[in-house]
Amino acid sequence: MSVKDKYALLTRDLGWDTTYQPMDRVFPHDSFEGIVIHDWDGWEDPFRMTMDAYWKFQSEKERKLYAIIDAFQQNNGQLNVTDARYVNALKLFLTGVSPLEYAAHRGFAMAGRNLRGAGARVACQMQSVDELRHCQTQVHTISQYNKFFNGFSDWRHMHDRLWYLSVPKSYFEDAMTAGPFEFITAISFSFEYVLTNLLFMPFMSGAAYNGDMATVTFGFSAQSDESRHMTLGLEVVKFMLEQDPANLPIIQKWVDKWFWRGYRLLSLVAMMMDYMLPKRVMSWKEAWEIYFEQNGGALFADLARYGIRMPKYHEQAAQEKDRVSHIAWSIFYNFNHAAAIHTWVPEEQELAWLKEQYPDTFERDYLPRFRFWQEQQKKGERWTNPGLPMLCQLCQLPMAFPEPDDPTQICYRETTYKGERYHFCSDGCCDIFKDEPEKYVQAWLPVHQIFQGNCGGASLDEVLAWYHLKPEDSGDYATSPDRANWEQWTNNKGAA
Repeated sequence: MSVKDKYALLTRDLGWDTTYQPMDRVFPHDSFEGIVIHDWDGWEDPFRMTMDAYWKFQSEKERKLYAIIDAFQQNNGQLNVTDARYVNALKLFLTGVSPLEYAAHRGFAMAGRNLRGAGARVACQMQSVDELRHCQTQVHTISQYNKFFNGFSDWRHMHDRLWYLSVPKSYFEDAMTAGPFEFITAISFSFEYVLTNLLFMPFMSGAAYNGDMATVTFGFSAQSDESRHMTLGLEVVKFMLEQDPANLPIIQKWVDKWFWRGYRLLSLVAMMMDYMLPKRVMSWKEAWEIYFEQNGGALFADLARYGIRMPKYHEQAAQEKDRVSHIAWSIFYNFNHAAAIHTWVPEEQELAWLKEQYPDTFERDYLPRFRFWQEQQKKGERWTNPGLPMLCQLCQLPMAFPEPDDPTQICYRETTYKGERYHFCSDGCCDIFKDEPEKYVQAWLPVHQIFQGNCGGASLDEVLAWYHLKPEDSGDYATSPDRANWEQWTNNKGAA
């Protein structure tokens, strides 16, 4: 048989229409969003992957990956990274990104159950297994660092409780509580196709530049999966647009919403790229211009024939590309006593690099802040903020982002719903809230919960204990056990 015939036999020909219960009762969720599907056979899988081929490919990748991980561990690969500061990027990845892989695994399993087309169900099943595999390989790879550095051991607990990790967690919970078509648009299209290159490409390149070959390997092992996921996202959007003209405004609204939600989530990646890599690959500004403005612009030019336009507020994201990483790092530096990573004032050569990469903004708007922090640190008065910040009701980031046209003024937006006032960090977040206020009034905001006494107690020590944060997990890098241990190991390695 041809690949096409074999694929049809092992996917669509296994499906059937129910008889003793109507199809609409068995699959109630694929119609309540308003998406109209006339012909489920119009769903095309360009890879035509069947389960027997899938397991064969994946098992081969597993053998190669775990051989490299074993070699990394046996040769103390953690000593080959550029600097112990780099390890904080892995802490952020493990606590913020790896749990999202598991959430995606659950989400695609649910989406597959709720789509009546057999081709769609098979595609979601494979992606669900992929996402579970990605979570497992990331945990196994990074486990080597857990033996030598602080802040890794309780990552799953932290993801559910730690204040800044509510940003990625709320993103996926928002998607998983939507319908199946919105979930796939949010994850497979907006995140995987439009934005994932801004996470994986710079992160894996950064790992390679900083001597972390184990992380590079799990990134490469996931790339063939990611190509299928990106294709699934693009194909499902095209499929919906081709099925009925009524789908266009719904999909455009989802594209606008999930672009902005994903962009705000990537603030953490911007900070990692510009500040957390001792040896830098590219700036966030460069990455945004390559992977969104150029690549994303070409994608939306292609989708224009279906009536899809560029996401709303993409112009504001372009304005913020000079600022977002500096703002995010400043937030973490301010509240580092309650974070599971270390922060630091960049060294002089790093400040010079930032001035070079951001000639229009850094020296004028952000360098004075770092100079002040340097002076405070020299006096033994390391700057920290003892208070709690106001959070955006939607993206849950602290309200620290400036007005699009004025970097000296913090952007505040607000609206009222049922007599209660809600605050937002941007027009994008405010618009998303106004479209579904009954959903976002339920947001679990860490600062609100702390003030209500729902996070272990009223004092900082009680909150940190509830987070499972130890003193050595947070604070300034200069005084951390991570730095002291690293310097001792590297000195001994040099002496040997």
